[in-house]
Amino acid sequence: MHRKLRLRNRADFSRIYRGGKSFANGQFVVYWSKQPAAEPFRLGVSASKKIGNAVVRNRMRRVVKEIVRLNAERIAPHVDLILIVRKPAVEMKTKELEKSVIHVLKRAGLLKVRT
Repeated sequence: MHRKLRLRNRADFSRIYRGGKSFANGQFVVYWSKQPAAEPFRLGVSASKKIGNAVVRNRMRRVVKEIVRLNAERIAPHVDLILIVRKPAVEMKTKELEKSVIHVLKRAGLLKVRT
């Protein structure tokens, strides 16, 4: 994922948590807010210490970023979003994780409508 597509600073995360909307499923929580400057979108991935050690957390972040990168053309533009990894996601295979990420984004209304 390109550096310009990542949410990195604490102020952005706080703004989205405070003023954004959220949806969740068993494996992920997504917070998002509209951001006209985000072209096409910006992503932050959060994995707490509850899900495992640093190796596990970093692997989950890498896998989620790759899933989003591969599905980037489907995600609505001008949105800042944060994906939070929940513990059940650690046990899942990449294909199952991809389905789960797509599901939570679809529930949140963050996927483009296919024409």
